[in-house]
Amino acid sequence: MHDIDDLERRGVPGVYVASDTFTDAAALQAAALGLDVAGVFVAHPIQDRTDDEMAGLADEAIDALVAALTAS
Repeated sequence: MHDIDDLERRGVPGVYVASDTFTDAAALQAAALGLDVAGVFVAHPIQDRTDDEMAGLADEAIDALVAALTAS
């Protein structure tokens, strides 16, 4: 969260990516820190996924990432 917020403050668009188990935690952390940053969630779990599985998650998330980066 802090890294994305820092990028945004510098004028560099950013989006965090987290697994969907952490949607509530991400919202709570952002609110507690007073951040207004975009996030995209991918299927949980992440650990122990193969490279091909991780590439599949990225493929599934790319449209949401681009949309979040280009939203006004």
